[in-house]
Amino acid sequence: MEEAPLYNDIAEGPGDAGAFWIMAADGIRLRLAVWGATGARATVLLFPGRTEYVEKYGRAAADLAARGFATVAIDWRGQGLADRLHDDPVLGHVDRFAAYQRDVEAMARAAGALGLPRPFHLLAHSMGGCIGLRALHGGLDVASVVFTAPMWGIRMPPLMRPAAWMISAASRPLGLGSRVTPGRGAAAYVEASDFDDNELTGDAEMYGYMRRQIAARPEMALGGPSLSWLHEALRETRALVRMPPPPLPALTYLGSDERIVCPNAIRTVKGVWPSGTLREIEGARHEVMMEGASVRDRVFDEVAEHFLRHAAPRAPLGGPGTGPASAVSV
Repeated sequence: MEEAPLYNDIAEGPGDAGAFWIMAADGIRLRLAVWGATGARATVLLFPGRTEYVEKYGRAAADLAARGFATVAIDWRGQGLADRLHDDPVLGHVDRFAAYQRDVEAMARAAGALGLPRPFHLLAHSMGGCIGLRALHGGLDVASVVFTAPMWGIRMPPLMRPAAWMISAASRPLGLGSRVTPGRGAAAYVEASDFDDNELTGDAEMYGYMRRQIAARPEMALGGPSLSWLHEALRETRALVRMPPPPLPALTYLGSDERIVCPNAIRTVKGVWPSGTLREIEGARHEVMMEGASVRDRVFDEVAEHFLRHAAPRAPLGGPGTGPASAVSV
């Protein structure tokens, strides 16, 4: 694997860090970051959300390393330093959500090729929770999973939902799929929103951490999603909510002040997940891993306990990371 840049000065991750370029099966170049592998007893596959990049999880990797876990995080296609998918580099665009599973497969194979300590566990945030749930249905080889504010539905006013379906569905046949979703701009969210009315965290210092990263590396910024992304997200979340949950120990976090993903969809999925637990955190917003120190300490302690309690990997079901090695280059 070829080394890739990793800006650990703004990530504030563990010192034993590295990054690599990996290639998805369809030729899209992705970036992988690895932290804390020295002496780790297991590895966390960290699936970021929409607009995110690996450096955003440097502090999370440090928290996990302090508890004995290596972390490997990915820049999904179209964001971070991975290949952008549109001539407008700040447009959050994807033609098909299924393409993200090629990224998962490339990530899983790279983690194996790097010899990272097993078992693997999944930690998936927001859009990463949507991608992660689909990957689990496909047989991703992990022993357990933690979701934070998983995107199993998008929060919007009830009267707006039919319009979102109709407009986004019509956009592709009309050749408008790459138009930005109405009401969303080209600027990164943390650039455009002041702390006082932000939807991500109630902790000013952590919000500053995110803002400093984008200010230092504006090439990693991503703006609003395209109509194509919106339609694919609506279709994928509707399909996932209707599927029986996979037989895997799952812990899910939801903030009481969640304003981005749909809390009802999360409660619906967790309500039928036999080995799943939902923990709702009073006062937390969208990013429980980036709230104040007391919330973060609680969350990472519970995450580590969950992973340690479920240390035996399940038998692969033939999904990402289990197919022929020729399917992807690393």
